Amino acid sequence: MSNIEYSEQELLRRESMNKLRELGIEPYPAAEYPVNASAAEITAGYDESKGNFSEVCIAGRLMSRRIMGAASFGELQDESGRIQVYVKRDEICPGEDKTMYNTVWKKLLDIGDIIGIKGFAFITQTGQLSVHAKELTVLSKSLKVLPIVKEQDGQVFDAVTDPELRYRQRYVDLIINPHVKEVFIKRAKIVATMREYFNEAGCLEVETPILQSIPGGATARPFITHHNALDIPLYLRIANELYLKRLIVGGFNGVYEFAKDFRNEGMDKTHNPEFTCMEIYVAYKDYNWMMSFIEKMLEKVSNNVNGTTKVKIGEHEVDFAGPYRRLPILEAIKEYAGVDVSEMDEDALRECCKQLNVKTEPSMGKGKLIDAIFGDYCEDKLIQPTFITDYPVEMSPLTKRHRNNPGLTERFELFVCGKELANAYSELNDPVDQLERFEEQARLKSKGDDEAMYIDMDFVRALEYGMPPTSGLGMGIDRLTMFMTGQTTIQDVLFFPQMKPEKILKKKEEQDQE
Repeated sequence: MSNIEYSEQELLRRESMNKLRELGIEPYPAAEYPVNASAAEITAGYDESKGNFSEVCIAGRLMSRRIMGAASFGELQDESGRIQVYVKRDEICPGEDKTMYNTVWKKLLDIGDIIGIKGFAFITQTGQLSVHAKELTVLSKSLKVLPIVKEQDGQVFDAVTDPELRYRQRYVDLIINPHVKEVFIKRAKIVATMREYFNEAGCLEVETPILQSIPGGATARPFITHHNALDIPLYLRIANELYLKRLIVGGFNGVYEFAKDFRNEGMDKTHNPEFTCMEIYVAYKDYNWMMSFIEKMLEKVSNNVNGTTKVKIGEHEVDFAGPYRRLPILEAIKEYAGVDVSEMDEDALRECCKQLNVKTEPSMGKGKLIDAIFGDYCEDKLIQPTFITDYPVEMSPLTKRHRNNPGLTERFELFVCGKELANAYSELNDPVDQLERFEEQARLKSKGDDEAMYIDMDFVRALEYGMPPTSGLGMGIDRLTMFMTGQTTIQDVLFFPQMKPEKILKKKEEQDQE
């Protein structure tokens, strides 16, 4: 038996639900409701002189109601927006029985209920476009009370901004803050534009495994699960890179995937443990080609989504029109940190970090030490789109060595507003070199680096069959959406971001009060 405690308002709504059933009105009917128009379509297309929209059937959520005796006004909200409805007792109850108006409409319906209206569009005496109801149908009874958001003359007052409510109960957020939908509509347009761009370039969209026996393709801590039938551990993928490169070995010239990746790491304004990453691999190309390819793509995405290449991100106006600055990482450290680390070994780098007050861990090797300096001194200076290039080999275990400097690799990361947006390589296709780098990662893992890569011998075997020169790139879709929509937190571009369990949150609140 349920021990849920209901508020007084929730009890009244349940009582209304039961009374509807007593009247023979099912509060959750199963039959199709023949919607033929939306609020936006009527608002945009109604012409009083033509008398169009003379037979409309709309459905949506009742968001307000003003009862004036035998006539009333209400406001209906559907996916496209809001529209006023005019409900007259003798119109929806043409016979002797006035129950639908006097009891159902006036007493048993509540704000938040989903109803259907059949009628016609018209202009009221005050000049308000409305739908004159000829028939009213209850489609779904709302048993919860919506937070109240006041609006007047197009201005919103008391908007619900509490992130705990908005992110945990996104369905409520979308109801009371319908403008939030625009972010997710733009997100869909971003993905659609990228697909179109890649398809036109001759690349094939593919799918690769989420459950993997070896979590490869990135340096990150994985989520671990267990396969009962095989009695083996499996990992949620941290990246799909190694599988996509296997397809290049198999003969595809260009493949890409919008992948759900999972990393068992912290959560903050720019990180969620489950995220969407697009990875693309194109044979017979290098990282220089990829830079130009991605510049054009981002310019197209920005134009399609916002109608301009210039986007307001926080206090900055960022221009996604190419070309972008190309800055070697060691030059960036010299420019912003004032030190030359190009000839330093691990001990010298550790001392350099100490002098620069850069926090380090004993498990960090040469690559991570350089990355730590770059992170502390350079990243936040990179506001306009900037390609940071030519990373040391220790930082890039899957990347081809630089053609002019074997101590570096042909890799770039794209930074915008101080955040990494993309990571790309001229892909390492030398199986001997690849195995050696995997072994170095294993050495780091034995020192305690739990983000170091595992050795994937099947991937090495694939390379031994021969992979053509290839350029690959990974780009975070969540972060790209943040940039293209001007959002400052990743939670605002995910319908359902990961949250602390409510029980844990409640316990913490109780401890804080004590």
